[in-house]
Amino acid sequence: QVQLMESGGGSVQAGGSLRLSCEVSGIIMDIHSMGWYRQPPGKQRELVATISSGGGTIYADSVKGRFTISRDNTRNTVYLQMSGLKSEDTDVYFCNAVLSYYDTDRYPRRGDYWGQGTQVTVSS
Repeated sequence: QVQLMESGGGSVQAGGSLRLSCEVSGIIMDIHSMGWYRQPPGKQRELVATISSGGGTIYADSVKGRFTISRDNTRNTVYLQMSGLKSEDTDVYFCNAVLSYYDTDRYPRRGDYWGQGTQVTVSS
């Protein structure tokens, strides 16, 4: 089974930094894209940053210049380096991966998977 395991959330003062990590496990053929999203209370989940298999990146305007997404394909892991954190960055951050994998019958499949979420709290 495919699983996404996030780590690195926590509490920090405004202006501080945090680094989120998300490791994908399972019988993976290829990870096409990986990304980070966040979901403000009462609102839809929104994009923070994504990175393609070729390294192309997309950022939300609100985090450009402060956040950096990267991936280590040898470890099936995506990172989000967050600097210059603001109180409005407080949220639950979710890891996402679009990938191809083998199911339990060894058939190739493609799926869109989410992590369980990690809390980031920024105090002013």
